Amino acid sequence: MKSSKTTSSADVSAGPLSRSARRRRRQRRRLIPLVVAILGLLGALSWSLLGHQSDVSADPGSKNTVVTTTTTTAPVDKPPKIKLAVPATQTNEGRWISKDMWHAGVPLVFTSFFHTSANNPSAVAYVTWIRSSSTRLGLYLGYEGPGPSSLARGPEMVPTTGRRNLLATFNSGFYEKDSAEGFFTHNRLYFPMLKGHATLVEYTNGTLDIVNWNAGARPGLNILMARQNLHLLLNNSQVNPATANGSNWGITLHGVPAVWRTAVGVDAHGNLMYMAAPSQTAASLARALLRIGAVRAMQLDINPEWPIFVTYTHPGGGGPRLFVPNPNQVPGRFLYTSTKDFFAVYIRTPGQLQTPW
Repeated sequence: MKSSKTTSSADVSAGPLSRSARRRRRQRRRLIPLVVAILGLLGALSWSLLGHQSDVSADPGSKNTVVTTTTTTAPVDKPPKIKLAVPATQTNEGRWISKDMWHAGVPLVFTSFFHTSANNPSAVAYVTWIRSSSTRLGLYLGYEGPGPSSLARGPEMVPTTGRRNLLATFNSGFYEKDSAEGFFTHNRLYFPMLKGHATLVEYTNGTLDIVNWNAGARPGLNILMARQNLHLLLNNSQVNPATANGSNWGITLHGVPAVWRTAVGVDAHGNLMYMAAPSQTAASLARALLRIGAVRAMQLDINPEWPIFVTYTHPGGGGPRLFVPNPNQVPGRFLYTSTKDFFAVYIRTPGQLQTPW
């Protein structure tokens, strides 16, 4: 009986070897999908690894600045997990809660709190996390702070032109009379930068960092804002050994070592973090900053009068709320002329380089 399969001229000429050749071809065809799948998996893995490499670049303030660059669509950054010093005893203790729900988009400002010591129930740290990639940070003088200057002092409050995008405001650092520090904002150098001092820097590419300043007295053209205050509390997730000497970290009320202290830090992705806590030495404050995931940090103002962090429930500066419970402060503090300098957090506006002034 004749086969119904058509034999090609190539098969006829191949003779006895044609069947083995056909088997090899069939085997190769079966292997092709497997090879393609393996190559695709390896390619995806390589793309993922390359897309999450860190670009480590030197800048005028530090050689330890890390800017994370991603070439693929990555999950939205979230606040680091808080490592509690003692088990939570209150609702939402150690949990990050969004505070800018009026903003149409991913949350930009989160707050939390936790006890810093099992031996002191009143020592509660109030902490915030701010998504730096979607916000801008403004620095403003008060009518006294940081010190006298012949230069124009700006609005001395949150400017009305920026209030529609206002997310938060918080205290800055020491008066110049208490500690000489660099202060640069809105293209004006109010006080020269000092080498070796901790510096909160905002760059023209929109990134923020906290660095050990090792450049000159005036910031370079790539810097929009720079505010110094003492020395680094944390660097590369390590506590500064100098925190053991309390005299290095400001004059405290009644000379007691543990007082209200505030600080600002950045996490591993460059997001901004703020902390205010009572009954803190510089060393305990630094350790508490490690618990919220800060990798670099600097102290801001200290003593009971000055800690303040305000969130807003509505655009336009509407519904100001004190996050840090301080009877010495009022929610609308920075919506009218302020005594001291302060920071304001805005929703980032595409194409806008300078913050409102």
